Amino acid sequence: MCPVKLFENRKVRTFWDEAEQQWYFSVIDVIEILTGSSIPKRYWSDLKKKLSSEGSEVYEKIVRLKMKAEDGKMRITDCANTQQLFRIIQSIAKS
Repeated sequence: MCPVKLFENRKVRTFWDEAEQQWYFSVIDVIEILTGSSIPKRYWSDLKKKLSSEGSEVYEKIVRLKMKAEDGKMRITDCANTQQLFRIIQSIAKS
């Protein structure tokens, strides 16, 4: 199940992992909200490269889950748990 959460009146796709007892959040959705980027996928792509070059292990821990896209189709998207998401947010602030 992929419920949608709202943050500043914007949608963030989420997934509750029952086995791990934790939430996963669509990285693209969060990046779009925090940066205002018109192309959040490109922003995330550039940020992944930057994190890798800095030796960060955040991207290695990203989970790819199928979530409902704007076109209504289920598409694979990069997702992060709360701890990983905080690290990504910190990296956005430094960009």
